[in-house]
Order: sequence, then C-alpha cells, then structure tokens
Amino acid sequence: MYKDNYIYPCVFIYEEEGISVYYPDLDGCVTFGNDEQEAFRNAKEALTMHLYGMEQDSDPIPQSSQIKDIVLDKNEQALLLEVSMPAFRAKQANKMVKKTLTIPEWLNIVAENNDVNFSKLLQSALKQHLQLEA
Repeated sequence: MYKDNYIYPCVFIYEEEGISVYYPDLDGCVTFGNDEQEAFRNAKEALTMHLYGMEQDSDPIPQSSQIKDIVLDKNEQALLLEVSMPAFRAKQANKMVKKTLTIPEWLNIVAENNDVNFSKLLQSALKQHLQLEA
C-alpha cells in the first residue's frame, strides 16, 4: 500500500540559465525553472508525477534521505518537498481517454440527426455491459 503523503529532499542547482532540480533518492526525477518559484512548482509536479508513475509500475518507493546527509556544492541548496497523492490519484483515475470506434455511416447519420452524445452513450453502455451501474 502506498502512502498518501511523501516528503523527499530535492537539490536546487543555481546556474546562469536558471535552476536545475533533482531528487537524490529518485533516479530520473529532475526538472528546471527560470526562477525559484517556477523551480519549486516544477519540483513538486515532477515529484508527484514520478511517484505516481512508480506506483503504477509497482516499483518500490525508496525511503527518503535525511537532508543533513546530502553533500552540496556551493551553488546548491537542499530543501524538503511534500506532496499529497490522493487528489492526484483521483484526478488520474477520472482522466478521459480518447477511443476511436467504427460504426456504419447510416447509423452515424441517424444518431447525429437525433443529437446522440456518442461519448455519454458509450460510457453508459459499457457500465451496463460490465454491470457497473448502481
């Protein structure tokens, strides 16, 4: 079972072209910002999406390091970021997925003439077929 909240240290690397951000405990979780506010927003988004991807792939979620144990260069700053996963998971679960379907042209004409909402009808039919209707 996955946690509802995660806290991980990230490292801001101050460079001339902006601020690079990485998470020492999460390989591949990196981002960038032109200033601190953008870097912070992008760092939270990157952390949330990275952890969600790990959850979806059933990858083990590593323990976070102690911020005091992170060795920094002089142009780097470490900070802790916390993300809350329940709202993000719910949003992803309700994300719409585009599907392509094929029906006879005559049926399409009749349906359009009767203002059929194809997406709504397909959702309703799938729920009924899968016995998901309450």
